[in-house]
Amino acid sequence: MTRIPVLVAAMCAIAWAVVTPAHAHHSAAMFDDTKVIELKGTDRELQWANPHIWLQVIVDDNGRKTEWSLEGGSPNSLSRQGWRATTFKPGDVVTVRLNPMKDGTPAGSFVGAKFDADGKTIGRWQ
Repeated sequence: MTRIPVLVAAMCAIAWAVVTPAHAHHSAAMFDDTKVIELKGTDRELQWANPHIWLQVIVDDNGRKTEWSLEGGSPNSLSRQGWRATTFKPGDVVTVRLNPMKDGTPAGSFVGAKFDADGKTIGRWQ
């Protein structure tokens, strides 16, 4: 009889140890969600991988090219919104909206994009 409570406690501890890392998702505190900036650039790469996609955009600012890294949602959630691994192709010219990093590095949280070729938008674009 005394083995059952010990076994249950051990199983609960193991379950907690397994679930806690999955629940410990990183914070979005590094992004300034009070600001939305808009940049026009050329897609370099869409990294379609878990836990979040990353879009690399080259922005030309008066002859100085800067690569911006935009973090998006998970491939699973984005695919349910119509995204595909081929949504952004290298060389596509896009205007992107993002919440910038608080520390000023050229990165941010993806808000939306508008493709120059056909005017199609994705994400929040209003």
